[in-house]
Amino acid sequence: MIRDVHVEDRPRERLLRQGATSLSNQELLAILLRTGTKEESVLVLANRVLSVFERLHHLKHATVEEMVAIKGIGEVKAVQLLAAIELGRRLAQKQSDEKYTIRSPQDAAAYLMPDMSSLNQEHFVVLFLNVKNQIIHKKTIFIGSLNASIVHPREIYHEAVKRSAASILCAHNHPSGNCTPSTEDIDVTKRIVEAGYIMGIELVDHLIIGDHQFISLKEKGYF
Repeated sequence: MIRDVHVEDRPRERLLRQGATSLSNQELLAILLRTGTKEESVLVLANRVLSVFERLHHLKHATVEEMVAIKGIGEVKAVQLLAAIELGRRLAQKQSDEKYTIRSPQDAAAYLMPDMSSLNQEHFVVLFLNVKNQIIHKKTIFIGSLNASIVHPREIYHEAVKRSAASILCAHNHPSGNCTPSTEDIDVTKRIVEAGYIMGIELVDHLIIGDHQFISLKEKGYF
């Protein structure tokens, strides 16, 4: 069994010569893992990690227990991987120290998708905006299957008043990856719009986020 990789093909050496963007997911993981086992190279081990989690973004929700259950991954390697994943997640949060402006559904999707497109449960999230359409607060209102009797507008607008928001933008994910709106999605949206008229706080849009895709209920003419 191959215990190591030829010097010129080692991921670290390739990164130094060609840059990080030239490396595959397998090679990047191999650098973080540093070493393989007595039976297999670090590249083979990295490939098995990717196989266990099926998609790269599923690693975002991995636990230490899930990591160490993989043959060849001890607690030290698990901690190294999770630390790197968390650092990457934080870097992906757009303009965390500045107010992010929503000019279009694409702007909102770009802001929300890094966190929402890989969630295993439905999350109903609200962005609270000022008069310049800048995000002043983000809050997860509900986790679970969307239901008009559970996601109540009063929770949303209570927070909007508290934050002195001029408008709001709602979003929720479909873990199936399919962005097609359900009857509940449409009903919830209409209730939020109606409550917004009364409160004087506009619902700018409601996005449904799937597997790295989204739809805007406003663009689709649902309100």
